[in-house]
Amino acid sequence: MPMGTNAMPTTANMVMVPRCMMKVEKCAGGMKMTCECDDPAACTMMQNLCAMMAGGMCSLCCTMNGMTVCCCNMTMAMCKCEMTANGCCVTCTSGDAACCAMIQACCDCVMGCMKAGCTCCLMMGGTPIACCVC
Repeated sequence: MPMGTNAMPTTANMVMVPRCMMKVEKCAGGMKMTCECDDPAACTMMQNLCAMMAGGMCSLCCTMNGMTVCCCNMTMAMCKCEMTANGCCVTCTSGDAACCAMIQACCDCVMGCMKAGCTCCLMMGGTPIACCVC
C-alpha cells in the first residue's frame, strides 16, 4: 500500500475573468487604471471581484501569445478601487518620490505592452479582476 496518497482528487482553481476596455495613465503620485465593460453582467462581476479583493496587493500582468511579457506588483503603492457606472477605477499612489517613480515606470511599461498588442490582466491579491486586449 503506497504511503502518503491522497484519497481526494484536487480540483482546478479557476475564475471567469470579465473582459473589458482598460485605460492606464499616470497621475499625481502614481498611476490610474480605468476598466470599463459594455456587458452589464461582466461589469457587475468585475465590481464584485474588486469589492471582495479590496485591500489585496494589486498587480498587472501583460502577456502575448500566452507568455508573460511583464508583471508589475504594486508592493510599493497604496491602491484603492472605486466603482464607476460601467466598471471600476484603481488608483495606485505613494507619497515617497522613489516609490512614485517606480509606479510610473510600471505604468510606462504596461502602456508600451498594451500598445504593442499584449493582453493585460489586472489582479488583486493574485485573483484576476479584469482582462483586456487593446
